[in-house]
Formats: sequence, C-alpha cells, structure tokens
Amino acid sequence: MQHRHQAPRRPQNAYDLDELTGSYDSRRDPYAGDLDKPKGFWGFRLAKRAATSTVVIMSLIVVLVLVVVANVNFGKGKPPPGAADISTNELMQELSGYQMDPVVAGAEANAKRRAYEKEVAAEKAAAKKAKAKAAALKKKREWEALKARMSHDPSAAENQQYAKKMSALKGWGGCWSSLLTMWNHESGWNEHAENPGSGAYGIPQALPGSKMASAGADWRNNAMTQIAWGLAYVGSRYGDPCKAWGFWQAHNWY
Repeated sequence: MQHRHQAPRRPQNAYDLDELTGSYDSRRDPYAGDLDKPKGFWGFRLAKRAATSTVVIMSLIVVLVLVVVANVNFGKGKPPPGAADISTNELMQELSGYQMDPVVAGAEANAKRRAYEKEVAAEKAAAKKAKAKAAALKKKREWEALKARMSHDPSAAENQQYAKKMSALKGWGGCWSSLLTMWNHESGWNEHAENPGSGAYGIPQALPGSKMASAGADWRNNAMTQIAWGLAYVGSRYGDPCKAWGFWQAHNWY
C-alpha cells in the first residue's frame, strides 16, 4: 500500500519561538485554536444554524399568512371597482361632485308624483268604499229592525210615521194630511182591520185583501207591505193622495 507524502508536523512547542520573535503566523499553525474550541463545538454550530434557519422560515410563513389574510375579501367593506387605492376622504370628495342630468331628475320627480297620487287615490277610493259599505250596512240594519217591528202589531202612530216617510219619498209631502184622514176613515191605521160586509182588509182596505200579495207574501200581518201596496194604488189610480181624498169625499170610497 502506498501512502501519500505528508509534510512532517512540527511539534506544538516548535512555534513558541516564533511567537516570542513575533514571526508567528496562525494560518500556518495546524494546531492554532485547538485549545480554545470546547468539546462538541461543531455540533453546537450545526444546532445554532438549524435553529436560525427554523426561525427564518417561521418568520417567512407568518409574513406570508398575514399578507394573504390582508388581501382576502370576506364580503365586507369591499371598495368599489377602481377605488382600491383611493382613500375614504378622496372617495367622498369625488362622489360629492356627482351631478344629475335635469331631464333625469325631472323624470324621477314625475315618477314619484305619479306614485304618490296613485297611492292617495287608492286610499281615498278605499275610504269611500268603506264608508259606503258602512252606510249600506247601517241602512240594512235599520230596515230589518223596522220591518221586524212593523210585522209585530205596531201601533197606529208607528204605521202613520212610516206612511208619512214613504209618501214624502214619492214627492207627496204636501198631501200627507189627505192620506192621514182618508186611511183614518178606512181602517184607523190598523193592519188587521177587516170589513165584514165586503171583505176589504188592512190599512188601505184592499178588496180582496189577497191583492196585497203583489207587494209581499206577508201582506196579512205586515203594515209596511200594506202601506206600500196602498200608496202604489193611490198613485196609479189618482196620481196622489190629495186627489184620492177628493174622490173619497165625493163617493165615500176611493
């Protein structure tokens, strides 16, 4: 086996003279620093380097995560397109100068006016409809109450009051006294009055009484039905109660 030629190593104390004379060069001394290096020195340096590298890597990872989080948009506070580099004050100043075309503004105003007028009209129509419905319901209830009262033995005064209103509605207000006197003679305003000789029946003394069925099936007991039939007969035969009373005075019947 051949061995490489190696320069003979000088003993460590061979350099003592050089140190004393000032000609010592540690770069030429293979033993330089051996006494200063603690045991396990190289392992310590490797561990230090590894730790330093880990810190650097972790620092880079943390910085990268912060950058990613800062640029992720969670759907809140997203600036308008093109405004990423504009500050809030600059954006407000820019928007404060926004102008609208007068034609566009006029169209918007007209649209609002029409919508308001339509809403008001709908509210008025609804109120009018509700008022009319309430009035109709009131009249219906009043009519039903009156009809119920007039069909259960009303007094002569109640019959007269109803006939007076009905006569006025026909335009015969001035002939009320004639009608009052004529039916006083005929029946005394009793809806059950019956002439035993002729068979005439009711307030107007219809002959026969069944004729009043044309005004209502309850003609026998309802004074309203009898008065309606009697006024219709007076109007058709004589024109009004005044003329009918004049005829009655001359003939004692009408």
